[in-house]
Amino acid sequence: MYKKLSLLLAVLILFGALLLAACGTAATPAPAEAPAIQEPEATEAPAAVQEPVATAVPTEEPLSGTISVSGAFALYPMMTVWADEFSKLHPDVQFDVQGGGAGKGMTDMLSGTVDIGMISRSIKTEEEDKGAFWVSVTKDAVFPVISANNPVAAEITAQGISQAMFNKIFVTGEVKTWGEVVGKPEIKDEIHVYTRSDACGAGEMWARFSGGKVQDDIKGIGVNGEPALVDTVIKDSLGIGYSNLNSVFDLAGGGLVAGAMVAPVDVNQNGQADADEYFKTTREAVAAVASEKYPSPPARFENLATKGKPTGLTLAFIEWILTDGQQYLDQAGYVPLTTEQQAEALAKLK
Repeated sequence: MYKKLSLLLAVLILFGALLLAACGTAATPAPAEAPAIQEPEATEAPAAVQEPVATAVPTEEPLSGTISVSGAFALYPMMTVWADEFSKLHPDVQFDVQGGGAGKGMTDMLSGTVDIGMISRSIKTEEEDKGAFWVSVTKDAVFPVISANNPVAAEITAQGISQAMFNKIFVTGEVKTWGEVVGKPEIKDEIHVYTRSDACGAGEMWARFSGGKVQDDIKGIGVNGEPALVDTVIKDSLGIGYSNLNSVFDLAGGGLVAGAMVAPVDVNQNGQADADEYFKTTREAVAAVASEKYPSPPARFENLATKGKPTGLTLAFIEWILTDGQQYLDQAGYVPLTTEQQAEALAKLK
């Protein structure tokens, strides 16, 4: 009996131990392996640190419209270059450029017929009172022109002509023969003086240099427009007139227009035409104006005038002329503004 009880007790103890082990396993499971750390994909970033998407910087609206210009023959060739280059940058901008003289440019601008007037002289107070606003954009000069077939061309080339003599030819009219000009009274060939019949800056500059005050002080035969004046002098061996640099010099060839001759100005009055007073090429003439060896007047600034301060497309064009547009001046036979002159003009536009 005792043995049976002992055996039964042992079985119960063993069963209880197994039951406790099973319960302990369910309550405290063995720790599992730590999951492997996964690297985030390169193309994905957490929302909190994601870089903003770059956007294109807005650009200015393209320029478009038409700019109308008229005025000085002196500035006309350069204006056509500027208009062409500006249109290459801004294809939707068109130009209407016409010559006609500084007087026409001022009248057209003040009346609102054109946006810009090309003025090859100083702007008058009465014009400013009417609303004319202006800035200088380049510099050039007026030169005395005679025919290459002039009977005393060799003597003029050697001696030059003094400012006092120009006064007697153009303003007082007291010197009437070419012999008097070169000191050979036996030469009786009569001087034929030609001047512009249209109001122009060249006429005013030449009158002032010759001892007058305004274009009407010049005594001579009136010819309308600079091209016609130069052509008339070339064809008349006894003629004398005045011309802007770009009309008497052939920009393509770099020399004088065929049949024309620039009479040397005896600036130092030594009775002879020195090397820096006699110009046969565009480069020589431009260099003399730039270095101020050529007198002023007849050297002068070329101006652009508008009715009041320019705005919009007109302002953008003039600002371009005063900056990037200056690079085209030298090759076209004009003198660029100095850095100080550019800054002064740009400040005036503000």
